[in-house]
Amino acid sequence: MIEIEIQNETHQTQERLRFAVVPRIGEGIRLREPDGFWASYDVLDLWYQKADYGDIWVPYLHVRITPAEMDSTAEDTLQHDKGLTPFAI
Repeated sequence: MIEIEIQNETHQTQERLRFAVVPRIGEGIRLREPDGFWASYDVLDLWYQKADYGDIWVPYLHVRITPAEMDSTAEDTLQHDKGLTPFAI
């Protein structure tokens, strides 16, 4: 497992996650949102920094929510705010 530092541009957060492989620039990954739901994110940048210990290089990812994902969550929020009920009589 590879521990990767994720810098989330959408929520301005940082977290460390473990991956089996390092995602490449342009690939999509699924991350859990602060509200507990999963969302798609695009990898914008990937770089390595030398760790404080030994001769080890730590990968860092810079991600942003996928534009289509942001559009769908905005529509869901809008429908929820309107109070639409699909089975109203």
